[in-house]
Amino acid sequence: MLNKYARAFFTRVLTPFAALLLRLGVSPDTVTLIGTGGVVAGALVFYPTGHFFWGTVVITLFVFSDLVDGNMARQLGRSSRWGAFLDSTLDRVADAAVFGGIALWYAGGGDSVLMCGVTIFCLASGQVVSYTKARGEAIGLPVNVNGLVERAERLVITLVLAGLSGFTAFGVPHIGILLPIALWVVALGSIVTLGQRVVTIRREAAEAAEAEGTGTA
Repeated sequence: MLNKYARAFFTRVLTPFAALLLRLGVSPDTVTLIGTGGVVAGALVFYPTGHFFWGTVVITLFVFSDLVDGNMARQLGRSSRWGAFLDSTLDRVADAAVFGGIALWYAGGGDSVLMCGVTIFCLASGQVVSYTKARGEAIGLPVNVNGLVERAERLVITLVLAGLSGFTAFGVPHIGILLPIALWVVALGSIVTLGQRVVTIRREAAEAAEAEGTGTA
């Protein structure tokens, strides 16, 4: 849902900015690299020290580069395999930094082995969810499934509630509970999404094998 509606909205909003960058001679790959660097810096500088509000502000600003670079490529009319590969690869790096930064907080000042483990699970399960789709498509399957918690949902849930939990530093009581809630939701949602994709790929593989007349294993 977020991919369908939010992405379309922000694409329209960011189109003029993308056009400006192109006129200035900035390439889509440069925007991708800068955006990822900003997310990684925001996550690993602010989150491990518990500064979730300001960390989320910095990360959110740079997350929009994921929409800007694609918009720039479309305006140039030269979407490439290399650009798609770079964008997808650096998305994984950014995700790892966000959850890695939160895990470092819980391993240090956050003082919660349980939540550190949940955060690491969110990191790992998110990577596996992405891999299942990429691997399914690599073997020629369409992987036609809208997962419950895909990358956009994982980021929005985590960043919004992490940012709100950061209001603890401004004296808002009890709001820090929102970050653990976000992590549990993402963890459970990732399990469901992984199951959805595995079931879909299994079905599509069986249908493809039947269509080819080879049967299934």
